[in-house]
Amino acid sequence: MTDFHDTLRSLRVWDTELPAFDPDSAPAAPLPLFHQWLVAAARAGQAEPHTMALATVDAEGRPDVRTVMLHDADARGWHFASHATSAKGRQLAAAPHAALGFYWPVQGRQVRVRGQVVTGTPQEAYDDLHARSTGALAAALVGRQSEVLGSTAELARAGEAAWERAEAEPDADVETWTLYILEPYEVEFFQGDARRRHLRLRYRRTPAGDWERGLLWP
Repeated sequence: MTDFHDTLRSLRVWDTELPAFDPDSAPAAPLPLFHQWLVAAARAGQAEPHTMALATVDAEGRPDVRTVMLHDADARGWHFASHATSAKGRQLAAAPHAALGFYWPVQGRQVRVRGQVVTGTPQEAYDDLHARSTGALAAALVGRQSEVLGSTAELARAGEAAWERAEAEPDADVETWTLYILEPYEVEFFQGDARRRHLRLRYRRTPAGDWERGLLWP
């Protein structure tokens, strides 16, 4: 426990020069700014800038969160995918609203997205799965995500069989694989500052479907 606390208290953030951000020059809608920030994070050396925290709620209304991969971000919304039978899939079916969180410490930036979640078409789900690697297809073929696992040996056997099938049948379909699209009604951009004068720019969808922008206290 001593090592934990000593380490925790010794940790620092943003040990680098942070980029400038002028909220007044931000675009009228959040998507172009998100594209710019993700590309900038990748070019600055941020590891896995396309990963994000996905928060949902379970049947009792209790929050649940995990890290998933962003598959696209376009005029429809932020895209990710999973099995409809997974914990997140069941939760989204019952309560189709979610929040996303991106953190790019190399630039002291965060992006938070909240919105309603809809599903893509079966063809979109198929195309999404088969645009990925053999390993991704094999994992999808195993399925059973979030179910209780008896042993690591059981996982190894199922994984090996799925890998062999993915190589033999690269066009294999996985009926439960689902493309999800989060349609945003709120997007926040956070730019860290070494002196803690952080900038927070929030976009909110109006009833007319436009975006209104405003600053938040850090």
